[in-house]
Amino acid sequence: MSGTSSLPRIRLSGRSFLALTLTPEAPLADWLNALDAQLARSAGFFAGKPIILDLNRLTAETPHLSFLKSALEERGVRIISIENGDPTWPAVAEWDWPASLSGGREVESLKEDKDEAPNPASTTLILEDPVRSGQHIVWPNGDVIVLGPVASGAEVSAGGSIHIYGALRGRAIAGIGGNSAARIFTRQLAAELVAIDGFYATAEEMGAEHNGKPTQVFLENETVVFRSMA
Repeated sequence: MSGTSSLPRIRLSGRSFLALTLTPEAPLADWLNALDAQLARSAGFFAGKPIILDLNRLTAETPHLSFLKSALEERGVRIISIENGDPTWPAVAEWDWPASLSGGREVESLKEDKDEAPNPASTTLILEDPVRSGQHIVWPNGDVIVLGPVASGAEVSAGGSIHIYGALRGRAIAGIGGNSAARIFTRQLAAELVAIDGFYATAEEMGAEHNGKPTQVFLENETVVFRSMA
């Protein structure tokens, strides 16, 4: 018997994760202050989430660029890839530049794969059980319908709209692939955070008149709007 015949077989399987893209803007000091304010309202928002750092709104001459990566890491942002920047820029020469990812697509494009026949059954995810604290539901292919509540500390993300027939106490993030027409509907708004197409609002910004009430959330002129439902 050869020495290799007793070795275990190596098993490989594929697994996909949703990575968030963070796009800083100049002046970086103001942008970091805005990020700190967001994190103060929603502690742990980036915890455990892979982040792609997109530098397309910055240049090699952007002031304080050299400190950006370390500043993000100090805030718990875990960068797995950097896009639209150049490692030869003098300001980023000392960065530990992550290996580039390949094959990624915008989430919205996952719904339109010309090499595969469309599957209507996969466009909407229906959750019959409550979404409990600590659970993270990610469905980039369309709408998510939750028949029960979404607990504090839970998160539901969808490429389309999110419909919650119970109380929304956690986080709901709709339109994650750039779908600004997505909406969030809940019978009882008590959310920690809601977002549509990257625009966020926290509990303090939702208005007392909507607290605990049937509410829809949508985007209007890049502003998150709350409207009562009868």
